[in-house]
Amino acid sequence: MTRILFKILAALVAAFLLYNLWVLGHIVYWRDHNPGASSFMNEQLARLQQDDPEAELRHKWVPYDKISPNLKRALIASEDAKFVDHEGFDWDGIEAAFEKNLQKGKIVAGGSTISQQLAKNLFLSSGKTPWRKLEEALITVMLESVLDKRRIYEIYLNVIEWGNGVFGAEAASRYYFRTGASRLSSSQAAKLAAMVPNPRYYDEHRGAPGLARKTRIIQRRMGYVELP
Repeated sequence: MTRILFKILAALVAAFLLYNLWVLGHIVYWRDHNPGASSFMNEQLARLQQDDPEAELRHKWVPYDKISPNLKRALIASEDAKFVDHEGFDWDGIEAAFEKNLQKGKIVAGGSTISQQLAKNLFLSSGKTPWRKLEEALITVMLESVLDKRRIYEIYLNVIEWGNGVFGAEAASRYYFRTGASRLSSSQAAKLAAMVPNPRYYDEHRGAPGLARKTRIIQRRMGYVELP
């Protein structure tokens, strides 16, 4: 019995190591190649195709320089004000989120950085489990070790979800404002950033209470943002 348990444990460890070597290989490759579909894209496409087998995602990769500085500033102001300074984790933000969740008695704040969000979007599912958070942390360390901040942010801007089947800055800009990502105004960028925490909801409820207020707050903060 002990030998069987040891073999099972050894197999699990081997699988864990092989999976993370696979992840690391992708990250190294992405230093100078663009990712294709992310894990979140595949998951959402499968969801959409349950209702419509012909459904497709809205997504188009655009280089960093072709994305408006307004959107770059808005997302950092909204999601991760310390992005250029931290090494993947904002410990003050994590502590503040923990205290807020404790006070409310439920999860109302996440404290995840842009690097952590990217790790989740690229490789993991939308489910919330202790295993996923552990793997997210490990992938975040890999991203920060292999890629510079500008490349991390470029990939993030191109793969994050912005609505039902809408992924990346270019698709979101055209979907919501009928313009390219390079031409987004300050207010348009701030509104897109305000939608990121719950994009599918805001896609269907574009006049939702609080969205305009969040947009104004983000727009005021944009002038203080440092870009990678």
